[in-house]
Amino acid sequence: MRLAKLAALPVGLALAMAMTACGSATKTVDKAAPSAAGSSGPALVGVTMPTRSSERWIHDGDNVKSALEKLGYQVDLQYAENDIPTQVNQIENQITKGAKLLIVASIDGTAITTQLQQAADKKIPVIAYDRLIRNTPNVDYYATFDNYKVGVQQATSLLVGLGMKKQDGSDGDAKGPFNVEIFAGSPDDNNATFFYNGAMDTLKPYIDKGTLVVKSGETDFKTVAILRWDPATAQKRMEDLITKSYSDAKVQGVLSPYDGLSIGILSALKSSGYGTADQPYPVVTGQDAEVASVKSIIAGEQYATIYKDTRELAAVTVKMADAVLKGGKPEVNNTTDYDNGNKVVPSYLLEPVVVYKDNYAKVLVEGGYYTDDQLK
Repeated sequence: MRLAKLAALPVGLALAMAMTACGSATKTVDKAAPSAAGSSGPALVGVTMPTRSSERWIHDGDNVKSALEKLGYQVDLQYAENDIPTQVNQIENQITKGAKLLIVASIDGTAITTQLQQAADKKIPVIAYDRLIRNTPNVDYYATFDNYKVGVQQATSLLVGLGMKKQDGSDGDAKGPFNVEIFAGSPDDNNATFFYNGAMDTLKPYIDKGTLVVKSGETDFKTVAILRWDPATAQKRMEDLITKSYSDAKVQGVLSPYDGLSIGILSALKSSGYGTADQPYPVVTGQDAEVASVKSIIAGEQYATIYKDTRELAAVTVKMADAVLKGGKPEVNNTTDYDNGNKVVPSYLLEPVVVYKDNYAKVLVEGGYYTDDQLK
């Protein structure tokens, strides 16, 4: 897949990093924002996020809400705790309240088509946030990271950890074969297939040559996918893999697409005797640079993660929303790759960054995403 290069980020929109959870109640501010269809007062923007159980979604919600309020909009921020009917109700309520625009990070990208038709009937534009909303014409724009590249980076970090590649992209000295296992994200999250495809396109040549060996034989997306990105499910699958396929061998690498899954995978490995001087942890990848996983990387457990700066994603999304609410067209940098099954959704893609033990301080601390104290 050829994806557009990242355009320069918009300047002039400063976002303060919020590290605590926002409440879901609507907050009214005094500064009036442009309002649609001749209505008076600040326009209401409905923002729905999947869950508070992942810290990255807390950061996303906080950042979007804060930036919209700085521009004078009212914001109704909701979290659905990974329950589809709850998110459906939240979106319906926001439409009933008179929202002029919806920003939706969907739990299941196929489950809200009826609600988006209701929004379209009322001429309410919709921005898909991070996760593409599928099978509907009623999504106007999409703000996300280069998700195929995330998968490539996850696979590359696995190869780096095994010594088959260097961080600069050149070949490493290790030749293998290495025993690895593959995990993928939730099958109802469109991003999960992009992560998986990017990773498998990168790893398949090594698997075909036999330098990477998947002893379980499980590589098909449907087989390795973890519904709702659930860490306990990933832990159980890793335990089963060890029991079934590694009674006389060692796991040397695990492709994990998300930090929460990585923690579960590492727990399963630890309970099976990994994590000692005689039997170190295999190379385990991740995504989202969550605090627990960054600490794990520092401690020499998880090997790497993919950092996606939610401040930048919020900035791009809010700039999109502001342009749409003022009757303009927002900036996009990809109009070819994100087909939701009904239309190609104009998108803005941001660049992800691989975080290792040797660069976490520069990327995350010097970049202002975390403080040293938060990672102790």
